[in-house]
Amino acid sequence: MVESQIIDYAEFAKVDLRVGVVEEAERIPGSRKLIRLLINLGSDKRQVIAGLAEWYKPEDLKGKYVIVVANLKPKKMMGYESQGMILAAGCGEGETPVILTVEKPVPPGSKVC
Repeated sequence: MVESQIIDYAEFAKVDLRVGVVEEAERIPGSRKLIRLLINLGSDKRQVIAGLAEWYKPEDLKGKYVIVVANLKPKKMMGYESQGMILAAGCGEGETPVILTVEKPVPPGSKVC
């Protein structure tokens, strides 16, 4: 069994996962890890700062459908406000993260259930 903290469904239901489309992506000057993404979530656009620059080129992220934690409290990183988080697998020590995406395009803002 995978070691993790057990939560009940009510706690999990608080997390708002949405499909977003990356419209812009650029490296953050002075950082070797951070990329600034502008993600279309349908009803709005969010700036998300992601530590993926070691594995992804910004131009390879444009147009990608990603899974976003839409109700995460904003956080400042290197002077930029991150308004969510994109999900990836393989984020452990020595692993290469792989961005989670959808099998086929769906409307931006679609709820992940």
